[in-house]
Amino acid sequence: MTEDSLEKHIVSIVCSVLEAYSAVLFLPDETGEDHHLAAFFSLGNKISPAACIRPGKGLVGWILRNRQPLLVPNFDHRQSSLGYYAEEADIKVFMGCPVPTGGALCVDSKRQYSFSDKEHKILQLFADLISHQEFNRGRNDFAGDIPRYFAELGIIQDLRFQHRRWPQFLRRFLQAMTRATGFDYCAFASLEEPGETYCVECESARLLLAGGEPLVLSMGNGIVGWVFRNEQQVITEGAEGAPSSMLFGNLPDMPDFQAVICVPVIVSRSTRGVFCLAHTGKRRIDEAMRSFVRQAVDHLALFLENLYLKNRLRSLLPKAEIHSDGSQVYNPDAAPRAQGIES
Repeated sequence: MTEDSLEKHIVSIVCSVLEAYSAVLFLPDETGEDHHLAAFFSLGNKISPAACIRPGKGLVGWILRNRQPLLVPNFDHRQSSLGYYAEEADIKVFMGCPVPTGGALCVDSKRQYSFSDKEHKILQLFADLISHQEFNRGRNDFAGDIPRYFAELGIIQDLRFQHRRWPQFLRRFLQAMTRATGFDYCAFASLEEPGETYCVECESARLLLAGGEPLVLSMGNGIVGWVFRNEQQVITEGAEGAPSSMLFGNLPDMPDFQAVICVPVIVSRSTRGVFCLAHTGKRRIDEAMRSFVRQAVDHLALFLENLYLKNRLRSLLPKAEIHSDGSQVYNPDAAPRAQGIES
Protein backbone atom coordinates (compact mmCIF):
# COMPACT_ATOMS: atom_id res chain seq x y z
CA MET A 1 0.00 0.00 0.00
CA THR A 2 1.50 3.36 -1.04
CA GLU A 3 1.72 6.37 1.31
CA ASP A 4 -1.05 8.25 -0.53
CA SER A 5 -3.38 5.26 -0.54
CA LEU A 6 -2.65 4.77 3.19
CA GLU A 7 -3.88 8.30 3.88
CA LYS A 8 -7.01 7.64 1.85
CA HIS A 9 -7.53 4.37 3.69
CA ILE A 10 -7.26 6.11 7.08
CA VAL A 11 -9.75 8.80 6.01
CA SER A 12 -12.23 6.18 4.80
CA ILE A 13 -11.97 4.42 8.19
CA VAL A 14 -12.60 7.76 9.93
CA CYS A 15 -15.73 8.29 7.88
CA SER A 16 -17.00 4.79 8.65
CA VAL A 17 -16.20 4.76 12.38
CA LEU A 18 -17.78 8.18 13.01
CA GLU A 19 -20.68 7.51 10.65
CA ALA A 20 -19.93 10.75 8.83
CA TYR A 21 -21.10 11.88 5.43
CA SER A 22 -17.59 13.00 4.42
CA ALA A 23 -14.10 12.95 5.91
CA VAL A 24 -11.31 15.15 4.55
CA LEU A 25 -7.61 15.58 5.27
CA PHE A 26 -5.81 18.85 4.50
CA LEU A 27 -1.99 18.97 4.61
CA PRO A 28 0.33 21.96 4.11
CA ASP A 29 2.25 22.49 0.89
CA GLU A 30 5.99 23.22 0.77
CA THR A 31 5.50 26.90 1.65
CA GLY A 32 3.23 26.10 4.60
CA GLU A 33 0.83 28.88 3.54
CA ASP A 34 -1.68 26.83 1.54
CA HIS A 35 -3.19 23.50 2.58
CA HIS A 36 -4.30 21.10 -0.14
CA LEU A 37 -6.86 18.32 0.07
CA ALA A 38 -4.54 15.33 0.51
CA ALA A 39 -7.24 12.65 0.96
CA PHE A 40 -11.01 12.40 1.28
CA PHE A 41 -13.88 9.93 1.48
CA SER A 42 -17.51 10.86 0.94
CA LEU A 43 -20.88 9.21 0.51
CA GLY A 44 -21.62 11.80 -2.18
CA ASN A 45 -19.78 13.12 -5.22
CA LYS A 46 -19.64 16.87 -4.49
CA ILE A 47 -16.15 17.04 -2.96
CA SER A 48 -13.72 19.27 -4.88
CA PRO A 49 -10.50 17.21 -5.25
CA ALA A 50 -8.46 20.33 -6.01
CA ALA A 51 -9.63 22.19 -2.88
CA CYS A 52 -6.97 24.41 -1.34
CA ILE A 53 -7.46 26.37 1.89
CA ARG A 54 -5.43 29.09 3.56
CA PRO A 55 -5.36 29.51 7.36
CA GLY A 56 -8.30 31.67 8.43
CA LYS A 57 -10.51 30.82 5.44
CA GLY A 58 -13.76 29.13 6.47
CA LEU A 59 -14.15 26.57 9.25
CA VAL A 60 -11.20 24.46 8.12
CA GLY A 61 -9.09 27.60 7.87
CA TRP A 62 -10.04 28.51 11.44
CA ILE A 63 -8.60 25.17 12.65
CA LEU A 64 -5.44 25.69 10.60
CA ARG A 65 -4.89 29.19 11.96
CA ASN A 66 -5.76 28.59 15.62
CA ARG A 67 -4.44 25.02 15.92
CA GLN A 68 -7.51 24.13 17.98
CA PRO A 69 -10.39 21.67 17.48
CA LEU A 70 -13.78 22.92 16.35
CA LEU A 71 -17.30 21.48 16.60
CA VAL A 72 -20.20 23.22 14.85
CA PRO A 73 -23.44 21.39 15.78
CA ASN A 74 -25.66 23.59 13.62
CA PHE A 75 -23.75 24.56 10.49
CA ASP A 76 -25.16 27.57 8.63
CA HIS A 77 -23.72 27.80 5.13
CA ARG A 78 -24.94 31.40 4.86
CA GLN A 79 -22.54 32.53 7.59
CA SER A 80 -19.51 30.35 6.92
CA SER A 81 -18.12 27.80 4.50
CA LEU A 82 -16.26 24.51 4.55
CA GLY A 83 -14.20 25.09 1.44
CA TYR A 84 -14.09 21.56 0.07
CA TYR A 85 -17.62 21.20 -1.36
CA ALA A 86 -19.07 22.53 -4.56
CA GLU A 87 -22.39 22.66 -2.67
CA GLU A 88 -22.75 22.68 1.14
CA ALA A 89 -26.46 23.29 1.72
CA ASP A 90 -27.27 19.80 3.05
CA ILE A 91 -24.47 19.66 5.65
CA LYS A 92 -25.77 20.16 9.21
CA VAL A 93 -22.81 19.31 11.48
CA PHE A 94 -19.06 19.86 11.16
CA MET A 95 -16.16 18.72 13.35
CA GLY A 96 -12.41 18.99 12.85
CA CYS A 97 -9.11 18.96 14.71
CA PRO A 98 -5.54 19.95 13.86
CA VAL A 99 -2.98 17.38 12.78
CA PRO A 100 0.01 17.83 15.16
CA THR A 101 2.55 17.94 12.32
CA GLY A 102 0.44 20.41 10.30
CA GLY A 103 -2.92 20.30 8.61
CA ALA A 104 -6.45 19.40 9.65
CA LEU A 105 -8.63 16.29 9.75
CA CYS A 106 -12.36 17.03 9.44
CA VAL A 107 -15.69 15.25 9.19
CA ASP A 108 -19.23 16.40 8.51
CA SER A 109 -22.73 14.95 8.60
CA LYS A 110 -26.22 15.55 7.23
CA ARG A 111 -27.70 14.33 10.54
CA GLN A 112 -28.21 16.85 13.34
CA TYR A 113 -26.24 16.33 16.60
CA SER A 114 -24.09 13.61 15.04
CA PHE A 115 -20.85 14.28 16.94
CA SER A 116 -19.99 14.62 20.62
CA ASP A 117 -16.89 14.71 22.84
CA LYS A 118 -16.49 10.97 22.36
CA GLU A 119 -16.35 11.32 18.57
CA HIS A 120 -13.94 14.24 18.95
CA LYS A 121 -11.50 12.10 20.96
CA ILE A 122 -11.67 9.38 18.31
CA LEU A 123 -11.01 11.95 15.57
CA GLN A 124 -8.00 13.28 17.50
CA LEU A 125 -6.57 9.75 17.72
CA PHE A 126 -6.76 9.45 13.95
CA ALA A 127 -5.14 12.88 13.59
CA ASP A 128 -2.27 11.68 15.80
CA LEU A 129 -1.95 8.57 13.64
CA ILE A 130 -1.72 10.71 10.49
CA SER A 131 0.83 12.93 12.23
CA HIS A 132 2.97 9.90 13.01
CA GLN A 133 2.72 8.80 9.40
CA GLU A 134 3.70 12.24 8.09
CA PHE A 135 6.63 12.45 10.47
CA ASN A 136 7.99 9.05 9.44
CA ARG A 137 7.80 9.84 5.74
CA GLY A 138 10.09 12.85 6.24
CA ARG A 139 7.74 15.72 5.52
CA ASN A 140 9.02 17.60 8.58
CA ASP A 141 12.44 19.22 8.91
CA PHE A 142 12.39 19.83 12.65
CA ALA A 143 13.34 16.36 13.92
CA GLY A 144 16.77 17.65 14.97
CA ASP A 145 15.17 20.19 17.33
CA ILE A 146 13.27 17.62 19.37
CA PRO A 147 16.26 16.34 21.44
CA ARG A 148 17.15 19.94 22.34
CA TYR A 149 13.58 20.73 23.37
CA PHE A 150 13.44 17.54 25.42
CA ALA A 151 16.68 18.47 27.23
CA GLU A 152 15.43 22.00 27.95
CA LEU A 153 12.18 20.64 29.36
CA GLY A 154 14.24 18.62 31.82
CA ILE A 155 16.10 21.77 32.86
CA ILE A 156 12.85 23.71 33.24
CA GLN A 157 11.32 20.95 35.35
CA ASP A 158 14.35 21.05 37.67
CA LEU A 159 13.95 24.82 38.10
CA ARG A 160 10.81 24.22 40.19
CA PHE A 161 12.91 22.34 42.75
CA GLN A 162 16.04 24.50 42.58
CA HIS A 163 14.31 27.86 43.04
CA ARG A 164 11.54 28.25 45.60
CA ARG A 165 11.18 31.99 45.12
CA TRP A 166 9.18 33.25 42.16
CA PRO A 167 11.56 36.04 40.87
CA GLN A 168 14.56 33.69 40.66
CA PHE A 169 12.51 30.93 39.01
CA LEU A 170 11.03 33.33 36.45
CA ARG A 171 14.40 34.78 35.42
CA ARG A 172 15.89 31.34 34.88
CA PHE A 173 12.74 30.20 33.05
CA LEU A 174 12.94 33.07 30.55
CA GLN A 175 16.64 32.39 29.98
CA ALA A 176 15.90 28.73 29.23
CA MET A 177 13.12 29.63 26.79
CA THR A 178 15.23 32.08 24.76
CA ARG A 179 18.09 29.57 24.69
CA ALA A 180 15.82 26.75 23.51
CA THR A 181 13.86 28.65 20.85
CA GLY A 182 16.45 31.14 19.60
CA PHE A 183 13.97 34.03 19.86
CA ASP A 184 15.37 37.51 20.51
CA TYR A 185 13.10 38.41 23.40
CA CYS A 186 11.08 36.70 26.10
CA ALA A 187 8.81 38.21 28.78
CA PHE A 188 6.12 37.40 31.31
CA ALA A 189 3.11 39.60 32.13
CA SER A 190 0.72 39.08 35.04
CA LEU A 191 -2.84 40.21 35.63
CA GLU A 192 -3.39 43.21 37.91
CA GLU A 193 -6.50 43.36 40.07
CA PRO A 194 -9.30 44.18 39.38
CA GLY A 195 -8.45 43.09 35.84
CA GLU A 196 -8.24 46.44 34.04
CA THR A 197 -4.43 46.42 33.72
CA TYR A 198 -1.56 43.96 33.41
CA CYS A 199 2.02 44.12 34.63
CA VAL A 200 5.19 43.23 32.69
CA GLU A 201 7.10 41.50 35.50
CA CYS A 202 10.25 40.16 33.90
CA GLU A 203 12.01 40.11 30.52
CA SER A 204 15.02 38.36 29.06
CA ALA A 205 16.56 41.58 27.69
CA ARG A 206 16.34 45.10 29.14
CA LEU A 207 13.76 46.81 26.93
CA LEU A 208 10.96 47.99 29.21
CA LEU A 209 12.21 47.40 32.75
CA ALA A 210 15.42 49.43 32.64
CA GLY A 211 14.84 50.71 36.17
CA GLY A 212 14.06 47.25 37.49
CA GLU A 213 10.47 48.21 38.30
CA PRO A 214 7.50 46.32 36.80
CA LEU A 215 5.60 48.14 34.04
CA VAL A 216 1.82 48.42 34.36
CA LEU A 217 -0.15 48.74 31.11
CA SER A 218 -3.80 49.01 30.16
CA MET A 219 -5.62 45.82 29.19
CA GLY A 220 -6.22 47.39 25.76
CA ASN A 221 -2.48 47.55 24.99
CA GLY A 222 -0.97 45.26 22.42
CA ILE A 223 -1.19 41.57 21.65
CA VAL A 224 -0.65 40.70 25.31
CA GLY A 225 -3.75 42.65 26.33
CA TRP A 226 -5.75 40.84 23.64
CA VAL A 227 -4.60 37.45 24.98
CA PHE A 228 -5.65 38.45 28.50
CA ARG A 229 -9.08 39.59 27.31
CA ASN A 230 -9.80 36.62 25.03
CA GLU A 231 -7.87 33.89 26.88
CA GLN A 232 -6.49 32.55 23.59
CA GLN A 233 -2.95 32.21 22.33
CA VAL A 234 -1.53 34.26 19.45
CA ILE A 235 1.14 32.83 17.13
CA THR A 236 2.44 34.70 14.09
CA GLU A 237 5.50 33.81 12.01
CA GLY A 238 5.84 37.22 10.35
CA ALA A 239 5.98 38.06 6.66
CA GLU A 240 8.03 40.22 4.33
CA GLY A 241 6.82 43.82 4.44
CA ALA A 242 4.29 43.13 7.21
CA PRO A 243 3.93 45.73 9.97
CA SER A 244 5.67 44.98 13.24
CA SER A 245 3.73 43.11 15.91
CA MET A 246 2.80 45.42 18.77
CA LEU A 247 3.57 43.11 21.67
CA PHE A 248 2.69 45.63 24.39
CA GLY A 249 1.12 48.31 22.23
CA ASN A 250 2.73 51.39 20.71
CA LEU A 251 5.61 51.90 23.15
CA PRO A 252 8.74 53.95 22.35
CA ASP A 253 12.08 52.31 21.51
CA MET A 254 10.60 48.85 21.00
CA PRO A 255 12.14 46.63 18.28
CA ASP A 256 10.15 45.77 15.18
CA PHE A 257 9.06 42.30 16.23
CA GLN A 258 7.76 40.08 13.42
CA ALA A 259 7.39 36.55 14.80
CA VAL A 260 5.46 36.35 18.08
CA ILE A 261 4.20 33.63 20.43
CA CYS A 262 1.88 34.71 23.27
CA VAL A 263 0.37 31.97 25.44
CA PRO A 264 -2.12 32.46 28.32
CA VAL A 265 -1.00 31.03 31.66
CA ILE A 266 -3.93 29.40 33.45
CA VAL A 267 -3.93 29.38 37.26
CA SER A 268 -6.96 28.24 39.24
CA ARG A 269 -8.96 27.95 35.99
CA SER A 270 -8.47 31.57 34.91
CA THR A 271 -5.85 33.45 32.88
CA ARG A 272 -3.48 35.02 35.39
CA GLY A 273 -0.52 35.62 33.10
CA VAL A 274 0.75 35.69 29.52
CA PHE A 275 4.06 34.21 28.40
CA CYS A 276 5.63 36.00 25.41
CA LEU A 277 8.28 35.15 22.82
CA ALA A 278 9.22 37.66 20.11
CA HIS A 279 11.71 37.80 17.24
CA THR A 280 12.72 40.69 14.98
CA GLY A 281 12.82 38.50 11.89
CA LYS A 282 10.55 35.89 10.36
CA ARG A 283 10.54 32.53 12.10
CA ARG A 284 9.00 29.24 11.11
CA ILE A 285 7.11 28.12 14.20
CA ASP A 286 6.67 24.40 13.56
CA GLU A 287 4.67 21.92 15.59
CA ALA A 288 7.73 20.80 17.58
CA MET A 289 8.30 24.34 18.85
CA ARG A 290 4.59 24.85 19.55
CA SER A 291 4.48 21.64 21.57
CA PHE A 292 7.65 22.59 23.49
CA VAL A 293 6.26 26.03 24.39
CA ARG A 294 2.93 24.54 25.53
CA GLN A 295 4.67 22.03 27.81
CA ALA A 296 7.07 24.64 29.18
CA VAL A 297 4.20 27.01 29.98
CA ASP A 298 2.49 24.12 31.80
CA HIS A 299 5.52 23.99 34.13
CA LEU A 300 5.28 27.76 34.62
CA ALA A 301 1.58 27.48 35.45
CA LEU A 302 2.26 24.62 37.88
CA PHE A 303 4.78 26.75 39.78
CA LEU A 304 2.23 29.58 40.02
CA GLU A 305 -0.51 27.16 41.03
CA ASN A 306 1.65 25.93 43.92
CA LEU A 307 2.33 29.53 44.99
CA TYR A 308 -1.39 30.26 44.90
CA LEU A 309 -2.17 27.23 47.09
CA LYS A 310 0.58 28.13 49.57
CA ASN A 311 -0.68 31.70 49.89
CA ARG A 312 -4.23 30.45 50.22
CA LEU A 313 -3.24 28.05 52.99
CA ARG A 314 -1.21 30.76 54.74
CA SER A 315 -4.22 33.07 54.78
CA LEU A 316 -6.54 30.36 56.13
CA LEU A 317 -4.31 29.01 58.91
CA PRO A 318 -4.83 31.95 61.35
CA LYS A 319 -8.60 31.34 61.13
CA ALA A 320 -8.33 27.58 61.74
CA GLU A 321 -9.60 25.98 64.95
CA ILE A 322 -7.56 23.33 66.77
CA HIS A 323 -9.72 20.33 67.65
CA SER A 324 -7.05 18.14 69.29
CA ASP A 325 -4.15 18.80 71.67
CA GLY A 326 -1.45 16.62 70.20
CA SER A 327 -1.47 12.91 69.45
CA GLN A 328 -3.29 10.32 71.53
CA VAL A 329 -2.14 6.81 72.47
CA TYR A 330 -4.53 4.09 71.36
CA ASN A 331 -5.54 1.72 74.20
CA PRO A 332 -7.39 -1.33 72.84
CA ASP A 333 -8.67 -2.29 76.32
CA ALA A 334 -10.33 1.10 76.75
CA ALA A 335 -11.64 1.29 73.19
CA PRO A 336 -15.39 0.78 72.74
CA ARG A 337 -16.24 -2.79 71.75
CA ALA A 338 -17.93 -3.27 68.39
CA GLN A 339 -21.38 -4.79 68.61
CA GLY A 340 -21.75 -8.39 67.49
CA ILE A 341 -18.11 -9.31 68.21
CA GLU A 342 -17.29 -11.34 71.33
CA SER A 343 -13.86 -12.04 72.73
